[in-house]
Order: sequence, then C-alpha cells, then structure tokens
Amino acid sequence: MSNQSIVAKSKIWIWGFVILLGVGSANTIFNRIGNAKILEKQIEEKTKLFVKIDVVKNADAPQILRLPGTLLGFSQSPVASRASGYIKRWHKDIGSLVQEGEVLAEIDTPELDQLLSQLVATQQQASESMQLAKSSLERWEALRKKDVVSQQEFEEKKSIYTQAIANFNAAAANAERTRQLSGFKKVVAPFSGVITKRNIDIGDLIDGTTKPLFLIAKTDPLRVYINVPQSYSQWVKVGQPADISLDEIRGKTFQGQITKSASAIDPLTRTMQVEITLGNKEKKLLPGAFVQVNLKLPASNAINIPSNALLIRKEGTQVAVVDAENKIHLQKIRLGRDFGVNADVIEGLKGGERLVLNPSDSLSEGDVVSVVVDAVKAEQPASGNTEKAKP
Repeated sequence: MSNQSIVAKSKIWIWGFVILLGVGSANTIFNRIGNAKILEKQIEEKTKLFVKIDVVKNADAPQILRLPGTLLGFSQSPVASRASGYIKRWHKDIGSLVQEGEVLAEIDTPELDQLLSQLVATQQQASESMQLAKSSLERWEALRKKDVVSQQEFEEKKSIYTQAIANFNAAAANAERTRQLSGFKKVVAPFSGVITKRNIDIGDLIDGTTKPLFLIAKTDPLRVYINVPQSYSQWVKVGQPADISLDEIRGKTFQGQITKSASAIDPLTRTMQVEITLGNKEKKLLPGAFVQVNLKLPASNAINIPSNALLIRKEGTQVAVVDAENKIHLQKIRLGRDFGVNADVIEGLKGGERLVLNPSDSLSEGDVVSVVVDAVKAEQPASGNTEKAKP
C-alpha cells in the first residue's frame, strides 16, 4: 500500500475520531445544560415560599362574652346573737325553710338575767331617792316663801333633786338596755329563706361576739356578680338578658337579666362589676355554685383578623399582606380588643386584604410567595352546587 493511501486512510480515521469526539462533547454539553435547568427548577421549587392566606373581613356577627360567676342568695346574711350564754336548744337545721321572725334557737343567759334584776333594783332605788328629793324640795320651797331658809339652802335642795332625776334616768336606761339585750336570747330569722349553715349545738358557749350561729339565704331569686373587662364595658347595659349555665346541668340554660351596674371601672382590675338577677322557683340552682354567664353583645363592625396572622417584631405589630403579584408587604397595624383566637384591628387595614397565616420569622418585604389553596375549598364548585361536573 502506498504512502498516499495510508495518509488518506489516516485522515479519514482522524476526522471520524474528531467527529465522534465532537458529537460526544455536544451530547455531554446538552446533557449538562438540561441537568442544570432541571437542578435550577428543583432549587426554585424547594426555595419557593408556600403560604396559606385569609381574607380580611369586618366582624358583623354578634359577639358572645363568656364570663365566670358565682350564685348568691338574693338576700344572704349570717345570723348572730348579742346575748352571752349557752345554747339551750335550736329549732332549725340546714335546709330548713324559715319565715321572717321565726325562732331559730334559744340561749340560756343566767348572768344576763341576774344583771337585769340588779339593774331593775337599782332603778327602783333611784326612783325612791328621786321621790324623797322631790318631797324635800317641796318642803324647802314652802319654807323659802316664808323666808325661813336662805336661798342658798333652797338651791342646794333643788340641785339634790336634779341629781336624783339624772340618777333615775341613768338607772332606767341601763335597765332598758339590758332588757333589750335579753330579747336576743331568742335568735330569730331576719327574713324568709333557707338555712344553709348551722354552727352551734346544745351547750355551746355564746360570748356575744359576731360569730354567726346560722347562715340564711333567700334562694328565689338569686344573684350573680360578674366582672366585665373594660374593653366590653360600653356594650353592657342594665336590662340586658344573660344566659347562665352550669357544667353539672348540661343542655339547660337559665335566663337572667342585668339589674345593676357599677358604672365605673375598678382601677386595680380594669373591670366593671355587674349584678344579674335570675329566678329560681324550681330550686334547681344552689347558692355558692360556680356558673358561666353568656352575654350577647352587638356586632362591633370592626376589622377582625385571626391571631395567627400577627407578626410581633421590633418594628411593632405587623401582618404580611399578599398583593396581586403574590409579593409580600409587611403592614404595621394597631390592635383593639383581643378575643384570643381573633383580634380587632383599629388602624392599618381597610378590609379585603389577603393575610399570610402563621408567617415565618424569615418572611421579608418583597418576598414572592405561592398561595396554597385549601383542597376542600378548591373541590367545591363556585355556584355552591355539591354535584360534580361531568367531563
């Protein structure tokens, strides 16, 4: 084979190798470009911010204010005795229905009885001394008219009579006071109601202090005191109905009515005391029970947002608003009443904004986000028809 033939074949092999190398290099480049695009797309998908949103709307539904309270008798009072002595007998026990003026217990007061006898005797003695001084004064007055005695002697007898009158009045007052005190030997009901507590037994010593012997309560109607927070005080008015419920009586609601309001805010608790009255003819409610009071308040028509849309940062309270281009705008707001789950916005929003729920701390101004649509809402037809569309 000639040299030219060998050179020609070598060139063909070289060009074939170059072409194969070029094709392999091009394939590798195209594969790398494709892989780079796929990787870029995957990175973009992984770095994309997916958020859930909620549209701001006005709170037009009535508000329900739920507060704790304690049932109290409409009239409730401890019954004590001013007389000192020993319990002779008691006539009423817990749960007894009593009428006003009915005797609840009797007290044996030997020392008080002896004191009354002594004071009555002292009063009688003072009365005799007063009568003697009066007779003496009348005699001396007659002698003075005849100028038998001096004016000074007559004035002395008159002074003795005046002192005797004062001594008699003092003795009579002491005797009457002790007599009135003896009237407390019988402990009576101050009003009609039920005995809720008895603290005595036969033979107990009563020392005349304010220690209660009985506790009496009027159970129909009952009263409930609640403390309304300052933010709701302007909505609570006298005459407004109230629903009262107990955990022990499920499914039953008792109707009451606001009858009194303090009309002032306690500076220590920032609450206003309110009294609610409710009937208890069936005696199902017991004084001292813990209850829940529900007050229906009018709608505030304020802008209301969920609490999980709030961002608390050094700039203040903010929300993340998603605009039409799905970009984030951090809007500063001012809050009003806090309901726990929701809160009113006084300033910063107009209504209709799309807010990010549960925003992350890394969310910044201008971030582009992808809105996640609730799958349940997405499946519901816009017309509200629950039937699925046919293909």
